[in-house]
Amino acid sequence: MEIINMTQAMQLHAQMLKSGQDQNLSKLFTFSALSPSGNLSYARLILDSLQTPNSYYFNTMIRAYSDSPDPTEALTLFLSMHQQDHNIPRPEKFTYPFVLKACTKLRHTHLGEQLHCLICKSGLVSDRYIQNVLIHMYSRCGKSDLARKVFDKMSDRDVVSWTSIIDGFVDNGRPIEAIRLFEQMVDDGIEPNDATVVSVLRACADTGALGMGRNVNRIVEEKKLGSNPNVSTALIDMYAKCGCIDSAIRVFDENLNKDVFAWTAMISGLASNGRCKDSIYLFEQMKDFNVKPDERTITAVLSACRNAGWVSEGLSYFKNMRKKYKVRPTIQHYGCIVDLLARAGRLEDAEDFIRKMPLEPDAVLWRTLIWACKIHGDTDRGERLMKQLELSNMSSNDCGSYVLLGNVYASIGKWHDKAKVRELMNQKGLVKPPGSSRIEINSVIHEFTAGDSGHFEAESIYEKLGEMEEHLSGEGYHPNFSEVLLEIDNEEKAFQLLHHSEKLAVAFGLIKTSSGTIIRIVKNLRSCQDCHSFMKIISRTYQREIIVRDRIRFHHFKNGECSCGDYWVP
Repeated sequence: MEIINMTQAMQLHAQMLKSGQDQNLSKLFTFSALSPSGNLSYARLILDSLQTPNSYYFNTMIRAYSDSPDPTEALTLFLSMHQQDHNIPRPEKFTYPFVLKACTKLRHTHLGEQLHCLICKSGLVSDRYIQNVLIHMYSRCGKSDLARKVFDKMSDRDVVSWTSIIDGFVDNGRPIEAIRLFEQMVDDGIEPNDATVVSVLRACADTGALGMGRNVNRIVEEKKLGSNPNVSTALIDMYAKCGCIDSAIRVFDENLNKDVFAWTAMISGLASNGRCKDSIYLFEQMKDFNVKPDERTITAVLSACRNAGWVSEGLSYFKNMRKKYKVRPTIQHYGCIVDLLARAGRLEDAEDFIRKMPLEPDAVLWRTLIWACKIHGDTDRGERLMKQLELSNMSSNDCGSYVLLGNVYASIGKWHDKAKVRELMNQKGLVKPPGSSRIEINSVIHEFTAGDSGHFEAESIYEKLGEMEEHLSGEGYHPNFSEVLLEIDNEEKAFQLLHHSEKLAVAFGLIKTSSGTIIRIVKNLRSCQDCHSFMKIISRTYQREIIVRDRIRFHHFKNGECSCGDYWVP
């Protein structure tokens, strides 16, 4: 008998109790525990009514709890299996993966480590399925080093093992290592599947590794994985985030079954690459195909308006998003509007907008407005908002707010106030993340930080920088000393500016690539005014197209001009 709903299941149970026959009990229990139409509480009643339940019942119940919104009951039930009760089965190899899944959902690393110890004591540590779940658990809990230790001890890795560790490294902000693992995987003869491809494409998107991304695209074509919507979307996202927007469009056009994620990736990619009109046009086209936008789609649309400085259009989309598109505004949507108004110099409107928000504004919104006050010279408003932000962050560990406060104080010459902010950061153990830039040469990612001297070709790079400085001085380039927020002389400021990470990266790119090759750089922070001016002149002087992806958007430099039209320069 096939059970289709709980009413039928309960009727069957009643018949079984009357007849004294329970041959369908496991089927009834499984339906109640695991079916979307089942009832978890009813399944637990069945389990508790059993005199001597076997491990199948416990494992199924733990699995059901681990899939539920609150998986803590999975852990409680697992602990009961360790009681000195001969009627309760002991955990075995099918038990631990479901308990580990509950730990993963709860981000309970300490308990996960204890379970790992129990697994070792139980002699199950060499079970490949358990090892794969351990890798996934540690990765999701932010412990990628522990995941790697499990992975390295495996004697028999399958594609799931490799995909889990690669995906975990991407999730934990270690995409370069993820790419190296993928290369090792291919060298070991393990064939990637669609999940592996999606993970490594995410790593390529994060690092700007276009060469590796193209290699993965070839694998997708060879294995005919392109029909998988997740793979297609990952390809679009990778090409867009590597600044290769025409390739992203090609993949998008070849996808005959575009879902909302593919449309959103393309709309967002066009917006971040400065093709804002095309982004908005595509959004309107999306509606014609009856694809319903979600909150990420609207964020992409608002980003297009923000990047282009289209204030009225952005406000119109924002006002209509709930009524017309049935999307409830999130903090990201409010952030786009604040950025849009602030960037356009409408500082009072931006402040009023924040104060009237139905959501609690976060520090990022206030930081956006404060920095805009600096850009537009509204010192009074900026200082008033800074005091407010400083008070609200006195007990927090929000490093970004402290860095902003220090920088703004420095920009208006209040060095004493900057020193106090720095002292407070030191007391809290907060460290500003260093600016870094990545460039891919022959499928190898090279990463630079400001003043970096650790690269194996540092001597050649600094020699090239000196040559570039000499060329640019005759082309109208003058260091923008206001970008150095330190109380030092101009000569030292010029030295620091010349050694910003993206300048080191572009010098290396000029050394290592042939004439006519596009130089692609990925930054973890926004580009400063000085670097922006520097890249424009380099693109004209050396006749090179330079594409820089900063934290907000792309800057395509060509013949002395930038795709942002200098609108997005701080």
